[in-house]
Amino acid sequence: MAEAILSTHALSRSFGPLKAVDAVSLNIPRGSITGLIGPNGAGKSTLFNLLTGALKPDAGTVLLDGRDITGDAPNALFAQGIGRTFQIPRPFARMSVLENAMLAPTGQTGETVVGPFLFRSRMRDQERRIRQKALDVLEFVTLAPLADHPAGKISGGQMKLLELARVLMGDPALILLDEPAAGVNPKLTETLIGRIEELNRQGTTFVIIEHDMDFVMRHCEPVIAMAQGSVVFQGTADEAMANPVLLDAYLGATANA
Repeated sequence: MAEAILSTHALSRSFGPLKAVDAVSLNIPRGSITGLIGPNGAGKSTLFNLLTGALKPDAGTVLLDGRDITGDAPNALFAQGIGRTFQIPRPFARMSVLENAMLAPTGQTGETVVGPFLFRSRMRDQERRIRQKALDVLEFVTLAPLADHPAGKISGGQMKLLELARVLMGDPALILLDEPAAGVNPKLTETLIGRIEELNRQGTTFVIIEHDMDFVMRHCEPVIAMAQGSVVFQGTADEAMANPVLLDAYLGATANA
C-alpha cells in the first residue's frame, strides 16, 4: 500500500451519549481516491469535520505527512494543504463566480488593516496574480464562461464545481469532498469526475463521501465503510463488492445492477 498522506489513531468524538466517531484508526494512501461510505448517521461527516478542523476530537490524533495536526483550525489546515467541500455549497450569492474564487487564498495583503494604505502596490500585484490564477482555475473546472455571473444564479452542479475551484485556489495536496455527485445532473457529474481524475493524475489525493455506490465502485480505491461511528471495512473496491456485510447493507443495488 502507498504511504499514508493522512492517518488517524483512535479518533473519537461524542455528542452527549452518542459516539459519532468511535476510536477510528485509518490511513489515506497518498495519491488515492478514497471512498468513504456508510448509512446516514454512520459518522462520515463528523469524521470529515474532525479531519478538517471544524470540530475538535475528544480523543485520538490526526497526522498529516506524519505531523500532528489534531485540532488545528480550518484556515491553518488549508494553508497546510487540506481542502474541503461541503454537501450543500454556500457561495457568496451576490458576488460573481470569479470573485468567489478570488476570495479563497489566505493571507491577502488587502485583508489587513494597514494593507490598503501602506502596501497598495503589493496589494495590486497580489490581486492581479490571484485574479489570473482564479481565471485559470475556473477554466479548468469549466466555469470560465460564467466568471462574471452572480454565484447565486448558477445551477447546483455548477456551485459544486465552484466549491472545487475555491479549494484549488489553495493548491491542496489533499481534498475531501462531501457527496460531490448529490443533486448534480449526469452531464455535470461526468465533468466533476473528469476534473477529479485529472487532478488525481497530477498527484492530488482525494477522500470522497458518497452514497452513489456506482460512483464509488467505479472511481474510488480504496473504500472505507463506517457504521455507528466505527470503521467496519477497509479494502479495495473488488473486496467491498465481495464482502457480504457491505453487499447486504450498502451495495445490494449495485451488485444486482
